[in-house]
Amino acid sequence: MERVVIVGGGVLGVMHAALARRRGLAVVHLEREAAARGASVRNFGLIWVSGRAAGQELDLALRSRALWQELAGQIPGTGYRSAGSLTLAADDAELTLLKQAAALPDAAERGFELLDPAGVRAANPAVAGQVTGGLLGRLDAIVEPRLVPSAVTGQLRATSGAGHYDWLPGHEAVEVAPHAVRDHTGRWHRADLVVLCTGAAHTGVAGPHLAGYHRPPVRRVRLQMLQTEPLRVSLATAIADGDSLRYYPAYDLPGRQRLPPQPPVAAAAAAQLLLVQRLDGSLTIGDTHEYDEPFAFDVDEAAYQHLRARAELLLGCALPPTRRRWAGVYSQATTGELYHRSQVAPGVLLVTGPGGRGMTMAPAIAEQTFG
Repeated sequence: MERVVIVGGGVLGVMHAALARRRGLAVVHLEREAAARGASVRNFGLIWVSGRAAGQELDLALRSRALWQELAGQIPGTGYRSAGSLTLAADDAELTLLKQAAALPDAAERGFELLDPAGVRAANPAVAGQVTGGLLGRLDAIVEPRLVPSAVTGQLRATSGAGHYDWLPGHEAVEVAPHAVRDHTGRWHRADLVVLCTGAAHTGVAGPHLAGYHRPPVRRVRLQMLQTEPLRVSLATAIADGDSLRYYPAYDLPGRQRLPPQPPVAAAAAAQLLLVQRLDGSLTIGDTHEYDEPFAFDVDEAAYQHLRARAELLLGCALPPTRRRWAGVYSQATTGELYHRSQVAPGVLLVTGPGGRGMTMAPAIAEQTFG
């Protein structure tokens, strides 16, 4: 049996493990923490097909969505549900852009349906605020990001025979060599293939390799998010506001140029509202984007206040109190590619940099690694 070593227990790492096992490969899986702690558990858990760029990006998202559905049927505990999404327009300029998106040649592939205000409320009765319309993305889905890594590793441990899947949390990779990686205990792990899924850790074991580029192929992006106490009503879909139209490539259409300026606080934070209801009824709300390092070590309350107010405007009700706030950092490719893949040494690959696509595209990225 061929043997693979995977470094990193985030969503890219666990999906590489899951896809390797589906192919009958033996897997040794290293994670420096006791469990995943990075961007993989600090996100919305959105499988976001609707906003992707036409062509390769949309194709990869659609393939990944199909893989997520397959894997969720085999792995209890991911919290996968085909909830869809609603991107809501609060004014005529946003509605015009939604109409243009609904008329795209690939709108059916994205699951798009343009809705008037009554249709919005029929699709998601919790939307009680003033909206001019909405775009339903039927193919978008939701998972529970804090649960996915442990659900996948737990299932692999339970269903793999002895020596077929070795999960080694608390083992940090510190050195690579052809077809091998050494952890901090001094133990070498040798395999036909080593896959480094190190996320936003651009130093450490990936550092010497990335430092060899004249222009860095990846950068780090910081975001802020929050989670509320449970909402008294259920949200039938994920929700995005009109500011999300500024960021997703599917909406790079003539109407984007006609959107009014963002409020200063939103523009300063590069904010868009995404809102997802967790299985316990709480709401995950975000997010912001910070691109220039060094990043602040604290969080900006003004951005949180803006996002909460935006959510309340669209839902037409006061939000529950905030339960927790956090910041996260993810890795984003800078080369125009969907993610970064490169050979660190013979038999050693670095796979990172999907940016905000990571949760959506991880299964399909892993599938591409193994061909």
